[in-house]
Amino acid sequence: MRHIIAILLQNEAGALTRVAGLFSTRGYNIESLSVAPTDDPTVSRITLVTSGSDQVIQQIANQLNKLVDVVNVLDMTKGEHLERELVLLKMRLEPSQTDTVRGQVVRSGGRVLDPAVEGFIVELTASEAEVNAFVKSLGRQAELLEVVRSGALGISRSARPLRARATPATA
Repeated sequence: MRHIIAILLQNEAGALTRVAGLFSTRGYNIESLSVAPTDDPTVSRITLVTSGSDQVIQQIANQLNKLVDVVNVLDMTKGEHLERELVLLKMRLEPSQTDTVRGQVVRSGGRVLDPAVEGFIVELTASEAEVNAFVKSLGRQAELLEVVRSGALGISRSARPLRARATPATA
């Protein structure tokens, strides 16, 4: 089963390497990985997509929590969540196809970023399934020159946000 795991980790040199190394040494595959800072400059958020049984994912979460740099771990697929992926497509079009492709992009909720016939660039932010259908559909109408995907990003619908765990005040 596919799982989206959110990991908060300290913004320290080598922290991402340690997380990726945990997956590598245990033979777990990372399907996509996105890392960015949070509103707290000392903490970054990793959104990672992997596959495995619930038992395997729980084992991964337990192992992640043992890493010094890891602040918090959440398997978002255990609860309601929103998931989005960004795709950028560069296509070569025949001039007669421009309006048709532009219309399809707009109807899909995407945007045209560069209308050049030799490098028509569009973007779409949608679910993985919608992105897959979008790429496939446009690939039938134009020559795809480049496909760039962000991988999944996710956020829990829970009212309780994924935050750094509070540390007890020292006396």
